[in-house]
Amino acid sequence: MTQTQTLARMKKPFGTAKMVDLTAVRYLAWKDAFEVDFKDGLTFLEPHATIRKANKISPKADVERVEMDEEFHEGFFVHYDNGQRAEVSWAFIRELPPRKQK
Repeated sequence: MTQTQTLARMKKPFGTAKMVDLTAVRYLAWKDAFEVDFKDGLTFLEPHATIRKANKISPKADVERVEMDEEFHEGFFVHYDNGQRAEVSWAFIRELPPRKQK
């Protein structure tokens, strides 16, 4: 079991996770993923594809820069070379996605 699989099991069901401040975020181009560090010591590796899909980002857009929410430490922003911007909250990283209604 890889570290990413282990951390994925630590995600909580939607709506049940406790808020934890982010301490750092980095884009790892060689993995096409974001490494997100939290104040409680956990680090999650979030695939770029999930962030693109959730924010409807063009597949041709390249990451220009990553900016953490400096005031509240509740999430981060990904700025792309085509002017698009993805907003990622702490809950997106720490919680499992909500189940679809039948």
